[in-house]
Order: sequence, then C-alpha cells, then structure tokens
Amino acid sequence: MPQVQLFIPCFVDQLYPETGMNMVKVLEKLGCNVTYNTRQTCCGQPAFNAGYHDEAKSVATKFLHDFKDNSYIVSPSGSCTGYVRNYYDKLFYNSSDHNLCNQVRGNMYEFTEFLTNVLKVDNLGAVLQGKATYHDACGALRECGIKDGPRRLLKNVSGLELVEMKECETCCGFGGTFAVKFEAISIGMAQVKVKSALETGSQYMITTDVSCMMHIQGYINENKFPIQTMHIADVLASGW
Repeated sequence: MPQVQLFIPCFVDQLYPETGMNMVKVLEKLGCNVTYNTRQTCCGQPAFNAGYHDEAKSVATKFLHDFKDNSYIVSPSGSCTGYVRNYYDKLFYNSSDHNLCNQVRGNMYEFTEFLTNVLKVDNLGAVLQGKATYHDACGALRECGIKDGPRRLLKNVSGLELVEMKECETCCGFGGTFAVKFEAISIGMAQVKVKSALETGSQYMITTDVSCMMHIQGYINENKFPIQTMHIADVLASGW
C-alpha cells in the first residue's frame, strides 16, 4: 500500500477545499494510505517569485521538515510541485538541509503525474457527461513536463468528449503577482484562453492548477460565458 503525504496548496486550502478532498477520495480508492500533516503551510513560492528569497527559504525550511518522512508527497498543483523540484536546490545548496531537500524533491509529485507514472493508472471509472477541453497549466507543463498523462485520464472518463483547443499551451495570464502588477495584460491573456476554449463548444475547461481556475473563472463570470473551469481531481472523482 503506497504511503502518501498530502501537500495542499494555499489556493486549494482557502478557496477550493473540495478539490483536496476529491484528491484524497481518488487516492484512497486506489489503495493509498493517505496522511495529512496539519502543521503544513505554504511551499514559499509566492515570496520566491516576488524576489524575497530569504523569506522564501524560511518558509521552505518549514516545508522540508513538515515533509521529512521518506514517502511520496502528492499535490493537486503542478505549480507548487515544480517550484519545490526546480528551485529548492538553489535555496538549500551546500546547507545543512541539502540532503533533506534532495529527498523531498525526489518524493514530490503532482497528482495526475502520481496516478499515471507511479500508480500506472489511467482509468478510474469516473463519469462526467459533456464536452471538455484541457488547459495546460504552466507549472505542470513547463516545470514538471506533464502533457499526456492528464489527457489519458480524461479520455477514460465515461461520457466525456475531450477536444483540443488551439491555445491549450498558452498561459492563462495569472502568474501569481503578474496578474496584480500587469492587470490589463493578464486579463487579455485570459480573454485569449477563454475564446479558444469557447470555439471548441466545450462546457468545461479542465486543468491541474486551481490558480489558473480562479483566474479564468473570474473572467468567465465577469462576461457570463457558458463554460466552467474544473480541476482534474474533481473530474476524476465524479460518478462514483
């Protein structure tokens, strides 16, 4: 039975807790022993991306020690997963936590990546009626190299027709503080993304990262477009 530690990112914790619960539902269905360390907080990515590396290292140090057990760490976020994997070594190079850092980085997996690459699963018996398109979140695609796995999982959802949109790999415009500092550009990028999705006739735009969902859904709601964002964990937990 695989031992899995959950890392629940800030956006999931505060805005989309049901996504975290659905991830647990899927993992437990697949026989994983899932644990959640209630002491966990942030991975430190917002501070790091804003240039506050000392503050980011302080938060990241707590993260390392919260997840020091040598078992899988699974998160419903390619963004947080990619940050831990690709940037923690810069924060902890030649430090007393260097070895622990390498252990944690090696144990860190994005949710769909864990399903397809570790558990070797691509059909969970999920059911969702309708047409959907998939948005490649930057963190999952560019930081973790996740491309085909989520699509394989979605193609095996009964009742779901998966269609590709032209701008599937284009950034949605969120980018953390980018959306705050460059609001007009950020909204323009969301416009391009949603227009591309609408052209497919899809009812759902599915992705791996709730930060993208929040940004895109905000633009959708503002303009009352007939499409809804969904996290892939919520899709895979549907119908059973």
